[in-house]
Amino acid sequence: MPELPEVETVRDGLARHVLGARVDCVEVRRDYSVRRHEGGPVDFAARLSGHRLVEAARRGKYLWLTLDEPGLALLGHLGMSGQLLVRSGDTLTAESSHLRVRLHLTAADGTPLALDFVDQRTFGHLSVTELVATPDGLPGGLGTDEPLVPEPVSHIARDLLDPAVAEGTAGRTALVDRVRRRRTGIKRALLDQTVVSGIGNIYADEALWRASTHYARGTAGMSRAQVAAVLAAAEQVMREALSQGGTSFDALYVNVNGASGYFDRSLAAYGQAGKPCRRCGATIRRDEFMNRSSFSCPVCQPRPRNASR
Repeated sequence: MPELPEVETVRDGLARHVLGARVDCVEVRRDYSVRRHEGGPVDFAARLSGHRLVEAARRGKYLWLTLDEPGLALLGHLGMSGQLLVRSGDTLTAESSHLRVRLHLTAADGTPLALDFVDQRTFGHLSVTELVATPDGLPGGLGTDEPLVPEPVSHIARDLLDPAVAEGTAGRTALVDRVRRRRTGIKRALLDQTVVSGIGNIYADEALWRASTHYARGTAGMSRAQVAAVLAAAEQVMREALSQGGTSFDALYVNVNGASGYFDRSLAAYGQAGKPCRRCGATIRRDEFMNRSSFSCPVCQPRPRNASR
């Protein structure tokens, strides 16, 4: 599943290519892809047509395009395989066999564009939703200055690239305390999108390897400094991944131009079972974890006694 760096790469591409564009019409090729829109596919298309795209914003793994009608946004979640692709020029008539929704656009300079939602596995979704006030009065996410967030995202915590929880701020201190109060394994806390958003299996494993912390280490027994070190490592690894366009293991994750990221070449723990640890040379191991896998070094990241799973 795309994690924060992959979704931020897409958001940045949308900000550069479609802001200011007018939605001329909308084609919903698969109703299931707009299943979260309360009015159904016909209403979904009607709510977008004629409006301009004003901002491209993101919180965690959710991204949205605010409309020129105050209080409304096009909300998207990429799911396991969703792609948002901008078509123009020679690619304008190109169609993926997994095209689910197409927005026909006219750019501010009059150039015809298309924004395609392509989703092979169909776990992703789009909807037009109302924006609601953030409880703390701060901007709703990266890419917007407005203290608003789509209603379905209002329960999602801020992510580590959000200025409101930047290192050294009161927001980061509060986040450290929130993690310690979870009384669970540190990786479970990192994956809990109501605690901190945007971190998935890949970057959780990479952050824990960098912080020399076992995934089952209990949060209640960790000091503030230890939790802060894990969060700092998570932020660092995601910023590095973002600079490389994210992590692509197959053709299912691409940016708005269809290009893959290449951070997978830099992974030290995730997917590295059987290979030597880059730090100590021990063999990276794979454990079953929450119906998925967890990768760690048995020497650099020793499992604590009585650790929670």
